[in-house]
Amino acid sequence: MYHVPVMLLECMEGLNIKPDGIYVDVTFGGGGHSKAILEKLNNKGSLIAFDQDEDAKKNVPDDDRVIFVPHNFRHLQRFLKLHEIENVDGILADFGVSSHQFDVAERGFSIRFDGPLDMRMNRHENLTAAKIINTYDEMQLQIMFSNYGEIINSKTLAQAIIQQRSLKKIETTMQMRNAIGSSIRGKENQYLAQVFQALRIEVNDEMGAIKDFLTQSLGALKVGGRLVTLTYHSLEDRPVKDFTKHGNFSGEQQKDDFGNIFRPFKLITKKPIEASEEEIKINPRSRSAKLRIAEKME
Repeated sequence: MYHVPVMLLECMEGLNIKPDGIYVDVTFGGGGHSKAILEKLNNKGSLIAFDQDEDAKKNVPDDDRVIFVPHNFRHLQRFLKLHEIENVDGILADFGVSSHQFDVAERGFSIRFDGPLDMRMNRHENLTAAKIINTYDEMQLQIMFSNYGEIINSKTLAQAIIQQRSLKKIETTMQMRNAIGSSIRGKENQYLAQVFQALRIEVNDEMGAIKDFLTQSLGALKVGGRLVTLTYHSLEDRPVKDFTKHGNFSGEQQKDDFGNIFRPFKLITKKPIEASEEEIKINPRSRSAKLRIAEKME
């Protein structure tokens, strides 16, 4: 299985699909969410699917209503413009890493397999996890692990990496595990997952991409269009929450010249929707998912 779509029914309800509408799935992956959108569209409807991972292209259906864009979703508006699409009825973003990426050892995403320390979503990019581990200075490593992995002993961890790489270059996931073994605090798997998460976010500039995407989504949507997002940790959820509520990432209220509070979206979900116990049993990765639905206001 490439990827089981998370909260599929809830996402479709959130998009409030019009049969002749234009929809965007900015994280196509295995195509599960996209397939469900297409089932609700008639022959006048269309779907634009983004995914920078070459493996995702194999899952694109042979359907005239689909435009596949093999690029990062941070380029949303550029490619909509390129395909002469002014604005759309709905945008879906599932920020989770696909099961497929975790399950392929040579991608280097997983702590379960030994493979090259890679972690690039887009394999045409130059920056790999190995390059970060072997070239970042102590402060850069410390900040990355603290900010993106919420590692409590990030300074000790950074020092251990610097010491180990001075003896031998760290190039594989297993060498990475061995290099930081003495720094692990608490549950080993949880600690390693946080370390790998921090590296993955840094390699792919995930936080920058999410902010670029959210900023562009406002201009890309029609009035009344829906933005549906799935996030998997607080680092992803916070910018979504702040942007849909305030139109910025600082979480501060903005007012116009007349003192009216600027609200870019009507929040369909005041609190995020979480997966049911039944879904978590079938698809454990849905456990941490938070679904937010927002509708563009005039």
